[in-house]
Amino acid sequence: MTNFSEVPWIKAHIELYQSDPEQAHMWDSTPVGGPGVLPTLLLTTRGRKTGEPRPAPLIYGESDAAYVVIASKGGMPTHPLWYLNLEADPECELMVGPKHVKARARVAEGAERERLWQMMAKIYPPYDAYRKRAGERRIPVVVLDPVA
Repeated sequence: MTNFSEVPWIKAHIELYQSDPEQAHMWDSTPVGGPGVLPTLLLTTRGRKTGEPRPAPLIYGESDAAYVVIASKGGMPTHPLWYLNLEADPECELMVGPKHVKARARVAEGAERERLWQMMAKIYPPYDAYRKRAGERRIPVVVLDPVA
């Protein structure tokens, strides 16, 4: 399994977030085939096997005081590693631009899930194609609730 943070463009985005979070926040996805500038946050989970911090830059939206991300993995049949890490330990840290936030992850269900999916598909339309590509896998909509 490929380590997400070793994919060259993802590694570069993580490094940019760590060195210039303002620039990394509104990320130009066109060099990797994306639709343009997208809002991104840097999610850091704890590796479920190693306990080591695992950063992942993700497209996000906001709902009330929470941040929302989609565990799409491009519609692949398995969940992304960062999501599996959150299942094991929902406590995480975020960088949203230069702002540092401690958060607790949960999976949206029912009407909340559908509302948030629609919101995220407006931000990043390929999510709808990913949902079809995922087949039997239900792509999680993850809510990152800030904690004190």
